[in-house]
Amino acid sequence: MKKIMSKKFIRRGLQLLVVIGFAGLILPRLVTAVHSINRIYQKEDAPKKRLAIVFGAGLRRDGTPTAILRDRVDTAAELYFSGKVEKLLMSGDNSVLEYNEPEAMRQYALSIGVPIEVIALDFAGRRTYDTCFRAKEIFQADDVLLVTQKFHLPRALFLCNTLGVRAVGVEANTRRFWGRSLMIWNFRELLATAGAFLDLYVSAPAPVLGEPIPLFTD
Repeated sequence: MKKIMSKKFIRRGLQLLVVIGFAGLILPRLVTAVHSINRIYQKEDAPKKRLAIVFGAGLRRDGTPTAILRDRVDTAAELYFSGKVEKLLMSGDNSVLEYNEPEAMRQYALSIGVPIEVIALDFAGRRTYDTCFRAKEIFQADDVLLVTQKFHLPRALFLCNTLGVRAVGVEANTRRFWGRSLMIWNFRELLATAGAFLDLYVSAPAPVLGEPIPLFTD
């Protein structure tokens, strides 16, 4: 009898852990999705802001931007060309010499006609949290457009707005991606969004900081 009770207790305990774990993944994603309602625009409908922040998304082996990153830069360039923004802040990982997302983003932007003086680089945007934190503390950004794909925008918007950067999002959609890739990215967002909530409300890690570099002085 005791063995039966023990097995039931263990089984119920495991079920409870599964439910808690599932809720820990789903609830943050749900909160950010609700937060982003009415904050995501297509590029042609985006409001005018002085600055757009472009998030890094990986490099290929030859050091050039991945397709998903080119999508983001293309969208940001179109915002500039259409007069929606004055500057582009390209933020990504450059934690090692051989891996330089911001510079790769800049070179691609230059290749499609974006003037060099329009582009600012954040070399310490290793994560979305870091990019939003540094946008406020280093680059003095306070009212911006965030440029990334739809699956990433809820987390990016929630992080930036919570960290003091008023932001709305613009969906990068100049390319079409396979359904399998989208499934993988959306699953990763579940984990990343849960991690973002831990960053905001538990650990509060300090990104790489330094002297302020205001992008606008007027």
